[in-house]
Amino acid sequence: MSDYIPSKIESKWQAQWEADGLYHADIDERRPKHYALTMLPYPSGDLHIGHWYAMTPSDARARYMRMRGYNVMFPIGFDAFGLPAENAAIKDGIHPMARTYKNIENMRKQLRSMGAMWDWRRETVSSDPEYYHWTQWFFIQLFKKGLAYKKQAQVDWCPNCNTTLAREQVWGDDRHCERCKTPVVKKDLDQWYFRTTKYAEELLNFDGLDWPQMVVDMQTNWIHRSEGASVIFHSEQGDAMEVFTTRPDTLFGATFMVLAPEHPLVEKLTVPEQRAEVSAYAAQAARQTDVDRESTEKEKTGVFTGAYAINPVNDARIPIWVADYVMMTYGTGAIMAVPAHDERDFAFARKYDLPIPVVIAPPDWDGQPLEAAWPGDGTVVNSEPWNGIPAGKGDGQSVKVAIRWLEETGRGEAAVSYRLRDWTISRQRYWGAPIPIVTCPEHGQVPVPDDQLPVTLPEDVEWLPTGQSPLKLHPTWSKTTCPICGKQAQRDTDTMDTFMCSSWYHLRYLSPHFDKGPFDPREYDYWMPVDTYTGGAEHATMHLIYTRFFHKAMRDCGVTEGHEPMLQLRNQGQILGPDGQRMSKSRGNVIDPDEQVHLYGADAVRTYLMFAYRWSEGGTWNTENIQGVVRWLNRTWSLFSDPAPAGKDAAAARALRRKVHQILQRVTRDYGQFEFNTIISSLMELLNEMVRLREAGVGSTAEWAEAQDYYLRMLAPVAPHIAEELWVMALKKPYSIHQQPWPQLDEEAAKEDEITIPVQVNGKLRDRLVVPADATDEQIKAAALASEAVQKYLEGRPPRKVIVAQKKLINIVV
Repeated sequence: MSDYIPSKIESKWQAQWEADGLYHADIDERRPKHYALTMLPYPSGDLHIGHWYAMTPSDARARYMRMRGYNVMFPIGFDAFGLPAENAAIKDGIHPMARTYKNIENMRKQLRSMGAMWDWRRETVSSDPEYYHWTQWFFIQLFKKGLAYKKQAQVDWCPNCNTTLAREQVWGDDRHCERCKTPVVKKDLDQWYFRTTKYAEELLNFDGLDWPQMVVDMQTNWIHRSEGASVIFHSEQGDAMEVFTTRPDTLFGATFMVLAPEHPLVEKLTVPEQRAEVSAYAAQAARQTDVDRESTEKEKTGVFTGAYAINPVNDARIPIWVADYVMMTYGTGAIMAVPAHDERDFAFARKYDLPIPVVIAPPDWDGQPLEAAWPGDGTVVNSEPWNGIPAGKGDGQSVKVAIRWLEETGRGEAAVSYRLRDWTISRQRYWGAPIPIVTCPEHGQVPVPDDQLPVTLPEDVEWLPTGQSPLKLHPTWSKTTCPICGKQAQRDTDTMDTFMCSSWYHLRYLSPHFDKGPFDPREYDYWMPVDTYTGGAEHATMHLIYTRFFHKAMRDCGVTEGHEPMLQLRNQGQILGPDGQRMSKSRGNVIDPDEQVHLYGADAVRTYLMFAYRWSEGGTWNTENIQGVVRWLNRTWSLFSDPAPAGKDAAAARALRRKVHQILQRVTRDYGQFEFNTIISSLMELLNEMVRLREAGVGSTAEWAEAQDYYLRMLAPVAPHIAEELWVMALKKPYSIHQQPWPQLDEEAAKEDEITIPVQVNGKLRDRLVVPADATDEQIKAAALASEAVQKYLEGRPPRKVIVAQKKLINIVV
């Protein structure tokens, strides 16, 4: 065979596979299905090495599952709407539509260069009207089910992107935009929401899911379920203020109430004498970040409204304050302040000289005022009729007793609160799916009829962001008629958060050109749910929560089935630049995969990314280290290109077969566990052994032929091009290796003939014993006692005890 030139064989086989439809996935009831899905890319520019790191190992796993006999679907598409694509277009001064589709054309070529087993017939692009027709249809189903609603509320606003952000899109202690890193501000706007909170409890149920514990913990903490009681306080004017508390057993210690500055009752309750001070304080609070307001280190501040509330358990008259450490985004925006048992309330009460009665007595309490808040265990006091009841996380019964008393007296009830908030989906940007709602003066909010979908984006629009939706500024686009009465009406001019598009793309892959619904029901029944989903853990509290919510909501709308959309989830780590920093153009440390493919070939880039790092962890790119993988692939080529010397050495052939099946055993396990680095190190080990035993004279044996066959089949998922070339051209096997079954393991062949066991005398290593692998414990004991090294330390005395630990260690006690 000729020299190994990756560029020649890779382009050849990629064209052949595509022409033959080798990776087309069609319904086949004779085989078990496997829906393998990797997160689709944004077309905001070129593919980067991070795409390769996420996608090529996912492709290797999908190829392995295909060889295991599964009918594997592995689709690809583009999450084309949203800020990433639009911001790139703004930077270059190119219309988002033109920029996006130009990028997609380029990225298709880059994706094809990976040699992945994409079924390109199933490609979807979320900005195609053919796609967002059904994004809009899904919105309407949620609207009809009461799961989509519009209200005016304070939202997180990015002043750079000029749009609202969902809570999950605000990152870091400084509360910055996840896209542009600009600190966000608060703004009052009419916004569309999805009622994710209705599914909070169900989203905490991960039964039947094979997901990383880290992601489960992140979602659990984000949803943040708290058990306690809902208690209604009333102002002296009769205004009801709901308070959620996890410690209703401390109600008798509530000596003041605190409202968030944004609470809707603040303006009504504030007396005229306090109005100016309260308004100034609220304006100041609006300029602070949530992190600043929640900080335990920040000095507590507040303003008295001049109004009072009645404590429902003892009818005490308690003042109502406004303070920035209480926020509308958590709980009800109103708290009962129990200063003796909460650090923030204690600091506030000390500062403003408010009463601090003890209602949970600490152990050995002397009845004196507390010097600091006591949030720990104790005994209920000063709270007739609960006095004397143990309070705390151990045997404490006080919370249960308090809730039962509240319910019996009609003053409160058991309740559960969640940190999760409804999903803000309105965006004041151009490049997104228009919200399919018409507002009629007579009929209010009316969904666009199905036969008028999709509501398409106009191309003749001033799309640069201004803080208002570009669709609102278009002279005619928003003008329409009411679907009910036919009178003049107004289209909604916001677009949807792009996470709406990505919440269901796995369904559109099923039948991307189906026009009678979002997917072909027959395809759904065969392929769903997704069996393996791969992507970044950074999506844990955004996309991965949204897509679970979407599936459950659509199930309740009668569209989907089952409780979860993706059964198994695996996350990759991150590839850092050569300087150990996150890759960015500004740092000049970006690794261009196209350049690496040009230099070394796609198989080398694939295998290096799988070999150099543990996939779930990632690491620093090292250009020098890729040379090791290049040498390994060249050695593989040479081994198969050059005829093996004739020979039938039986011992060498037996040793070769043992090594082949031992490696097969390990590689099979590691494909199942996504441990790609050890797969390749095992194949390197096998190659070394094949080179050594080849020279010993096994070239004419069946074991050598089996070793070559098995080696290439194990190699095929990670390096598909060179494996195909050597399979067809060197071994003269039928095309294609990617249609071959996974090698059959012979467990007997994998067993060692002999094993080596360390021998200790009184805990110190004294010898290493070589015995037959099938030796019994008694035979091993006898051989150990017969060892000259052991006899030296026995000094003619019988041992007190001889322990054989699972043929891995012998310990002799004298």
